[in-house]
Amino acid sequence: MTKALEGKLALVTGASKGIGAATALAFAEAGAHVVLTARDVRALEAVEDRIHEAGGASTIAPIDLAESDGIARLASAIAGRWDKLDYLVISAAYLPTLSPVTQIDGKQFSQAVTTNLLATQALLSNFDPLLKRADAARVIGLTSSVGETPRAYWSAYGATKAAFDNLLDAYAQEVEKISKVRVATIDPGATRTAMRAKAYPGEDPATVKPPEDVAKRLVDLVITDFQTRHRERID
Repeated sequence: MTKALEGKLALVTGASKGIGAATALAFAEAGAHVVLTARDVRALEAVEDRIHEAGGASTIAPIDLAESDGIARLASAIAGRWDKLDYLVISAAYLPTLSPVTQIDGKQFSQAVTTNLLATQALLSNFDPLLKRADAARVIGLTSSVGETPRAYWSAYGATKAAFDNLLDAYAQEVEKISKVRVATIDPGATRTAMRAKAYPGEDPATVKPPEDVAKRLVDLVITDFQTRHRERID
């Protein structure tokens, strides 16, 4: 099989499970060396084992995106080993308990803001130099429909995703004329993940698509390429 992404370096956040893990596997299968990051070391090791068993290449980098200096340390470590970053896939996200606006749990809301928004800014800031050194770097951020269209009881998550979308789009505009970095915001749609099960506990998982379908589309997207500020929903 042709390795369309051979020689490329990809960083995938939230790579220990769900869409992030599936994306890491798919990028590695396409030939990229994948840096997997998440908090769960054992889960990351399990994903890495699957990549290596399939003949792929990867490196695990366990960090908590909520740590103030974790992302900076990760960027420094990657820059010490590689001279560029071709793909940044921002998959990690935190879903607070669904509730009315007036009953949002402050601690959970703070964690969502940190994971979904502040960490995204830190990723873009710290990896911008490495992205600009690549021939054609691509940033893909995974969003949610509730960030674009407010929905009752989803405000704590939706507000952070609305800000996430705004941040990515602003970054895309800022680097468009001065670099070859392009940015896409992707709504994976209903997907069989632990986050989905948390939000829809009564749903039959078999009725929604597996994360591998989303991962395949993301790989196809970078192979066929896209215009910056691209946005789509995967149905």
